[in-house]
Amino acid sequence: MQKLSSNPKERTAALFAESARVKQALLEGSHIDTLVDMSEVIADSIAAGGKLLICGNGGSAADSQHLAAELLVRLRTEVSRDGIPALALAMESSTMTACCNDYSFEAMFERMVNTLGNPKDVLLGITTSGKSLNVIRALRAARAKGMRGLGFLGCDGGPTLQECDLAFIAPSHVTGRIQEAHITAGHALLELVEDRLFLLGHISRQDEAE
Repeated sequence: MQKLSSNPKERTAALFAESARVKQALLEGSHIDTLVDMSEVIADSIAAGGKLLICGNGGSAADSQHLAAELLVRLRTEVSRDGIPALALAMESSTMTACCNDYSFEAMFERMVNTLGNPKDVLLGITTSGKSLNVIRALRAARAKGMRGLGFLGCDGGPTLQECDLAFIAPSHVTGRIQEAHITAGHALLELVEDRLFLLGHISRQDEAE
């Protein structure tokens, strides 16, 4: 186990340094290629009339809502456009607690995918450990419906990896550093999706139209 410094300034500096190291590692290997490939899958799905579903737990649930909101509303302040269909499956508390109470926590996202998903859609499952059973079951349900399944994972990808058509794995075993890499990758992914949809002519810049 890594020894922690008792000096708060040193600990904070070490945190920033480690976060930077993880992000620098994303420039190596196939991480960037994976994000480009994922963006093409999502944009082509939306252009064909599909939508992006996103699920995760805890901080990953917050990231799901964050990313879905930026597609539905606005991602880049300098780009005015129509909304892009995206839905975070960590919805309001009544739906989530009803499903957990009447079925199980592990079935929560699966139930939503089976009800709301269609073959044109894409599911992005986010799990820092790669072991979240409700995300795994959601990806399996998506595959059964003919949807593409993508993953934002951490550690070694865990059992979730084999359920994904494409997976971005943050190169860390520390939850905080994985989440920081995920949101950076998420913003990059959405910008790529937005750009590809402009290129395909599926959405137009409203400021240019004006």
